[in-house]
Amino acid sequence: MLGFLIRLLPFWVREPLLIVLGSVFGVRIMYLAVHDHDWAAAGIGTAFLVIAAVSVHSVVRALRARRNPSAAASAGGAPDTDGAAVGAAVQPQAPAQPQAQVQPPAQAQTQLHAGTGSHPGPATPEKEPNAWGQAAAAMAVFGAIAVGLWALPRYMPSTDNTPPPPSCSDGSSHEELPKAYKGTPRPVTSAELCEALNRPDLAELLGTPGETVTSVSSTDNTAPLTDEKVAAPEAAVTFDTYTVNFSATYNKLSIDQYVKLMKFGDETDVRALTVLGRPAVLSSAHTMKFEIDLGGSASGGPVQEGPLARSVTVALDHDDRGGYCDITIWSTSGTLPTDSVLLDIAERVLPKIPERS
Repeated sequence: MLGFLIRLLPFWVREPLLIVLGSVFGVRIMYLAVHDHDWAAAGIGTAFLVIAAVSVHSVVRALRARRNPSAAASAGGAPDTDGAAVGAAVQPQAPAQPQAQVQPPAQAQTQLHAGTGSHPGPATPEKEPNAWGQAAAAMAVFGAIAVGLWALPRYMPSTDNTPPPPSCSDGSSHEELPKAYKGTPRPVTSAELCEALNRPDLAELLGTPGETVTSVSSTDNTAPLTDEKVAAPEAAVTFDTYTVNFSATYNKLSIDQYVKLMKFGDETDVRALTVLGRPAVLSSAHTMKFEIDLGGSASGGPVQEGPLARSVTVALDHDDRGGYCDITIWSTSGTLPTDSVLLDIAERVLPKIPERS
């Protein structure tokens, strides 16, 4: 049906249309075929390019015939507006037969001259179609096709089968909260931490705007050795490059006391500062690396020192009456963003978490 409609178009509309469509689709399909190593698509792209080449050849022949019709006729016919060669019709003539010279009578000559009017002149040649008008019509058709291709994705349902990135609801455990979360005022839960951390612009804040979230996790933990009386929820968002962990600890330890305890730990590069008007401290420490053997043995490899992580610890309230939030970044390659990136994330995330009353 489409081929029949295309053949109904005038020559100067149909052939440029085939050239444009064949070249555009052919080049695009060939590019995708080379990129995906798809030989079937390469064959389809080649077919489009062949159609475009044949149309170019027809247009060149038509232009040559229009410019020099006598040479085209002597070469065996020139292509008409439909691309068909029109040969000169040559009819063989019979040999002339001798005719008797008979002089008609005068009366017959008079009637002959009376009944014969003026001889008609040569037939008026048919007016050829205006090439400029056909070119304008072709441009209009091309414009309509371009507008249709541009507007089609906006009004057609999306066929993207790419799975959506993980969400906080996928990483939550949906278990009953420990009794530490049932007090008044209630501590923040891991789901709330995850919602605050899993921002649409988190990858851009990390300096890797092209990455998407690969996994999300959250747990409503309690601090160890507290008989489940101290809530310590945490959430983590993982990208290909970085992993960001967000936790809150509702104990009575102030930032000043926390800095003093760092002297007995393995934290390095400690720097006290203020974030959103709250006492805070920057520090670095190595993560732990361990292996789990799934081959049947009960234990895996020994615990080893993992890559370096950078953390900012901020008090839960402006008066630093106890409790803090931790935002930690690390990567398997060992590279870390600058402290300004870490502080920028903290300033965006912490307002989502209510202060400790």
